[in-house]
Amino acid sequence: MFKMLNPKRFYHAVGKRKFLEFILFAVFILFFYGPILNMLMLAFANEYTAPNILPQEWGFKWWEYVFSQDSLVSSIVQSFIVAIITTVVSMIFCIPAAYSIARFKYRGRKLFMLSFLLTNAFPKLGIYTSIAVLFYKYNLMGTYTGVIIIHMINSMMFMVWLPASAFSAVHRQQEEAARDVGAGPVRTFFKVTLPMAVPGIAVATLYTFLGSMEEAQGTMLVGMAKVQTMPVAMYGIVLDSSAVQIGAVFAILLIIPSAVLIFAMRKYIGPNAIAGGFKMK
Repeated sequence: MFKMLNPKRFYHAVGKRKFLEFILFAVFILFFYGPILNMLMLAFANEYTAPNILPQEWGFKWWEYVFSQDSLVSSIVQSFIVAIITTVVSMIFCIPAAYSIARFKYRGRKLFMLSFLLTNAFPKLGIYTSIAVLFYKYNLMGTYTGVIIIHMINSMMFMVWLPASAFSAVHRQQEEAARDVGAGPVRTFFKVTLPMAVPGIAVATLYTFLGSMEEAQGTMLVGMAKVQTMPVAMYGIVLDSSAVQIGAVFAILLIIPSAVLIFAMRKYIGPNAIAGGFKMK
């Protein structure tokens, strides 16, 4: 087996094509998993200086430093509060819009659907600055309401397009069958249409929640340091220290909720659910 570690032996054993495929795969793994492995290494490195490949000392020094910051616990709580409220309010406003796009044909329907893409088609900082001018006028700067609106704007495309695709996949014959046996429009929606669209809605909800948890620029600009979520607190702590390990610790703290939710909803997440929203007719 160890003889195969010789590049020449491996090349002649598998052939030119397989050898090139292996090289490309190895490069992909290096670029994809390399930063993640480096982040994990730095998070548990008490001392690390370049050009050393491995840390000089392992431990939890920087974890203790991060958790000793008074703003950390409050920033975690605020992150979850803002993300939950953003997700719930987005569902209240966007699911009816998604249903109307999927079920009704009206003039300007495609333009209405395309309008949700505009917030993701331009540089975010410019959009946030323009919004901040309006927020100053209506006293929304430095408030939870202003921050939640910013988070909702970022999530509206996924929260409308993906549920719209899920609703359009529900056959009208199934709804008509429920109506034929005496179910009213509201009961048909909640007993037939909505349960069958749950996978698409679940994916959209996941993207909205995770996007809110990771939003930093808009929260910093509109929150004005009064609303400090985890990404905002991370900027402050990292800028106060030159240790790169702090950024790695915070990155892991931000990844944990994402990993847990993705694992919990893994049966709903797939290329069909995600791509479906971009194939609406």
